[in-house]
Order: sequence, then C-alpha cells, then structure tokens
Amino acid sequence: MRIFQHVQDLGDLRVALAEAQEVKRDRYQWQHLGKNKTALLIFFNNSLRTRLSTQKAAMNLGMNVIVLDVNQGAWKLETERGVIMDGDKSEHLLEAIPVMASYCDLIGVRSFARFESRKDDYEEKILRQFIEYSGRPVFFMESATVHPLQAFADLITIAENRPTPNPSREGGERGEGLLKVVMTWAPHPKALPQAVPNSFAEWMVAAAEQSLPLGGAEGGLDFVITHPEGYELDPQFVKGARVEYDQMKAFEGADFVYAKNWSCPGVTRPEDYGKVLHDYHSMMDWCVSKRQMAVTNDAAFLHCLPVRRNMIVTDDVIESPRSLVIPEAANREISAQVVLKRMLESL
Repeated sequence: MRIFQHVQDLGDLRVALAEAQEVKRDRYQWQHLGKNKTALLIFFNNSLRTRLSTQKAAMNLGMNVIVLDVNQGAWKLETERGVIMDGDKSEHLLEAIPVMASYCDLIGVRSFARFESRKDDYEEKILRQFIEYSGRPVFFMESATVHPLQAFADLITIAENRPTPNPSREGGERGEGLLKVVMTWAPHPKALPQAVPNSFAEWMVAAAEQSLPLGGAEGGLDFVITHPEGYELDPQFVKGARVEYDQMKAFEGADFVYAKNWSCPGVTRPEDYGKVLHDYHSMMDWCVSKRQMAVTNDAAFLHCLPVRRNMIVTDDVIESPRSLVIPEAANREISAQVVLKRMLESL
C-alpha cells in the first residue's frame, strides 16, 4: 500500500479489522519491519491525537520518527505555482517535498481545508503534490476532505462495542438485526471542514456494502445521516446512506450516534462552500443531549475529539457509561499501526 486516503485503499474490511485486533494483542511483534526506517510526519495544522497516536504506532513498529510543524520552526511554504515569491514565504513545496523525502521512507501529511476554493480543496492540491514529488508512500493524517485514520479507528470501535445479537429484537422498516449508526450534525461557533464526516460516511457505506458482521443475525448496517438542509455532503462519500432532516426521527432505534459539526460543503451552491448557514444560537436544539439519546436503542456515543461541550454534546451524554470517546481515541494508535505496517510491508 503506497497511498492511504480512502477506505478502498485498505481493501477487505474484515481482514483489516482482524489485523487491528492482532496488532492490539501485541503491538511490538513487527518491529523488524521498521528497523532503520524513518517516518516523517508533517503538520500544516494543529494536532493532538493524530500526532501522538501516529508517532506511537511508528515507534511500536521500530521506526525512527521525525515530526515537522511547518508553521513553527520551518520556513513558510508556498504551495501555488506561478507565484512571485516576494512575500513572507521563503520556500516552495516543489523544492521542499523532495528534500523532505530524502530523509525518510514514509510520509504522513496533515493539511486542512482552506475554504478559499472548493475545487482546490476537493482536488487535494497539497497532498497531491506530496504524492507526485516525494516518491515515497504517503498517508493522509487529515486532509482538506478526508480523515481516514480517524474513520478506521471509528470502525474498530464500533466493531468492538456492537450489541450482542438479539433475534427477538424488532428491526422495523430497517430490517430485523440491522445495526443502526447515525451521524448527526451539531452546532459550532466556527466553520469546520467536512473531512471527518466525509470519511466516516465513506467507511460506514463501505462497511454496509461489504456486509460486515456488525449487526444481528443478518449482520447488516443501516447508516443514517441527519443534518439541517444545506449541509448535504458530497455524493462521492455518502452514496447508499439515508439522509434524514428530522434529527429526532433519525435517532430512533440507533445503536451508535456519531456527532460532528461541518460547514456547508457547497454541493448545490458552491458559493456557500465553507460557510456556516445558521447562527449557532438558533441551532442549539441539534446539540446531542438526553432528549435525543432517549429515543435510541441505548446508543453508544462517538466523537473524534476535540469536542466543544454543551454545543456538540451535553456533559451528561459525553460522561455517560455509553460514551466511547476515550476508547475511540485510543484506537487511533491501532488504526495508524495497521496502515504503517502495510506500508512497510510494501517497501
């Protein structure tokens, strides 16, 4: 595996989940793969879980790790071609990338959406330059449009915490035994990218298509996305998912609730890309609280973190025994290690 960006890069999800459990049983049995190999982790944006979990995963595999904060301690980098570099940026990515690559074997890059151009963001211009000019395997540590390491950890967490199959359980219109996973939009005071919801949707759709044994006797998955009108995600990520604009209806019978804010993806109105369409004060009823969770099937709560309490989710929900945000974050180490292990095996 030379590129890790989308769920299909990982292949059969059953195999990937089994590999994740093998890694979790003994994180250190593949240190021979990383001996005398170096992972370069490049951060254009802030990070806590991604930085720590990916660095730990690389160390588990016996790798050397170099962490570069582009905006702290490095030259400011120009990313556009044809620019007269007479401003505050001293170096161009076209020179910086091959130099970086000369010091490492694998490259991880974190670079958020800029919201300046939907076209540029969704074409992943910065990450594409690393793929094209580094000559090294490249994995996405959150980009303008996707966060696959997070989505893989989410899937691991769901698989580990799925309800015990109950043949007597009524499945209603979604069919007996189906696992119901709901991703809900929630209010936020800032415009946030769509990377996390895009990837979560993409991975849940793939899990449904591959009929992963996550539910009851049928082993199926019912994935529902709920958000106010205007926040429709790009179809390339949500094909096959149900969209329900009534949040309370969407929550009915849910087994897992994943809360996340995202700004307007600009699917139907590109001019609204990256905008917050409503004042968050008027949307506080979308904050996940006991009111919504009461209509679920005693659902577990998921969030990628960091989370703004009492905006995205209330204290009592995130602190409840059904909150999985800490195990979910811990699984970031596991998802990263599976990816790095496969990349090392392909060298």
